[in-house]
Amino acid sequence: MPREQHGQDASATPAAVQLNHTAVYATDRHLSAEFLATVLGLEVGSPFGPFLPVDLGNGVTLDFYEKRDEPIQSQHYAFLVPDDRFDTMTARLDAVAVAYYADPGHTEPGRINRLFGGRGAYFLDPDGHNMEIMTRPYVRP
Repeated sequence: MPREQHGQDASATPAAVQLNHTAVYATDRHLSAEFLATVLGLEVGSPFGPFLPVDLGNGVTLDFYEKRDEPIQSQHYAFLVPDDRFDTMTARLDAVAVAYYADPGHTEPGRINRLFGGRGAYFLDPDGHNMEIMTRPYVRP
């Protein structure tokens, strides 16, 4: 069926569609937003209704939202970071005694990976979200 029949603009291309923001559930939005902002070297923005944003600098914000009535379901968030800031980020994790791992299953503590000619590491945020920092994007088939 043509896209117009589903309420979509037929002229929209995949390149024109961008992620603007996503909600990140947290038991304490301030703690989780500050944790991630500190690790990445960013700042926490001003509250926006029930959300506490962390602007990633590429037009995307993570909007931390408190959810206290049920357990937080772990999600995965991957951040493409400058190579010259990667060591600083892992040092910040060391400074707050948060383990990082070379793999998403967290079986290689204190190690980094070297996928696609870059460096990467995984770590958990205060609510168990599996965060990833990487210096090169994944090569997709």
